[in-house]
Order: sequence, then C-alpha cells, then structure tokens
Amino acid sequence: MNDSLTKLQVDMNACRRCLEAGYEITPGAIYRCGTVRQVMLIGQAPGITEVAARRPFNAGSGRRLFQWLEQAGWDEAEFREKQYMTAVTKCYPGKGKNGKGDRVPSKAEQTLCRPFLDREMALVKPRLIIPVGGLAIKLFFPKSAKLTEVIGTAVYFPPQAITNPVNYDVKTGQWLEWPNLQSQIANLPKDGRFLVPLPHPSGASLWPNRPENKALIAQAVQILRDIRAAWELS
Repeated sequence: MNDSLTKLQVDMNACRRCLEAGYEITPGAIYRCGTVRQVMLIGQAPGITEVAARRPFNAGSGRRLFQWLEQAGWDEAEFREKQYMTAVTKCYPGKGKNGKGDRVPSKAEQTLCRPFLDREMALVKPRLIIPVGGLAIKLFFPKSAKLTEVIGTAVYFPPQAITNPVNYDVKTGQWLEWPNLQSQIANLPKDGRFLVPLPHPSGASLWPNRPENKALIAQAVQILRDIRAAWELS
C-alpha cells in the first residue's frame, strides 16, 4: 500500500471501528499533524473538551503539560504548529462509570486503534517520542513498570535498533544516566531516537503534586531541554 500522512488522516477521520464494535465513543479522531514533526507526543485518549476544540490536550491537563514543555524550551503555539500530537486511541471514550473523569479505553479498543498509531510512527519517524501518562508509557515500557521507575529517565535507540519504526524494546535501547546527561547526549548519533516519558498532567491525578514526584518531573523536563538543545529540535 502506498501510505502517506494524507491518506492516514483520511482513514483516521473516517474510522468507526470502535463504534461499530459497540463501544460508546464519540467518533472523530483528535490529533495534530504539525509541519516539522520531529517530536511525537502520545497521550491516552482525547477528552470532551478536545472533541469541542478539535485539538489534543486542550483543557486543564494541557495547561499543565505545556508548562512542563515550556520549561523544556517549547512554546505551546509553536509546538502545536510544528510537532505531531496523537493518542493511544483517537476518539473520545466517554465518561467513566462513576461519572468522574474519562473512561480508560479498553484493551479491545486499543487493539482496534493500534494500526493507526503504527502507521503514524512509521510515517512520522520522530526523533523524540514523549509518551504522556500510564497507558502511553506502557506502549514502550514493561507493564509492571512504575511511574517512579521511568519518569525522569530517557532511553536512546541507536539507528540499528529502529529498523522497525513501530515496535520498540527498551532492552535494545541505552538508558541515560543522571546526571551528566548533556555530555552523554552530545556523543550519541543523531539518526537515533529518544524516548522520554511524562506522567499524565490531569488535575485529577495527585501523583505530580507529591514533592518526590515533582523532582522526577523536573528531571524529565531537564532531559527534554538537553535533548532539544543538543539535537536542535524546533
């Protein structure tokens, strides 16, 4: 198949797989295909305000996320304009059973939507991937991994480890050691790829508010800043 970003967007916009399978979603893929696409940010799923605004991370969670990214050197408007923003599942999954927060997409929905994410990664070929929140982080890290074990870390995949642009095994990557990241990053081939996770920025989550976790987030932000500067990511 002669795939392209244009065809991918048409296919995502037209998709009704989860709806036809009986899931009470609001159809309509939410993503942002920027002009440069050096960075791919992957969230869990769009929320109700994202559906209304037709853009990822639109509400309170977006404000906190972009506070972190601005500390790393990215202006929100410029990031949205240039980079690629997507999610594990593309459509709004609806409210949770208790009415608080959004429903986490089921494994079946994730499976139905996964071919789109595979195509996105294969076509965009980002130099830096930022999975945001547990669901996105578990695309790459072991299911048993705790946030405290991965936030504040970075994994570098050398060129020979990304011959398959979709599937990543962190065992084939190089975990960067803290501190002295700048010298490590500067010595890595720039045709490789970085993976730097962030926690979910939702105000409903208490995890980012704990002092020890704030320190891990600050470490992650510094890693992003160092990568951005060393690799001249716009």
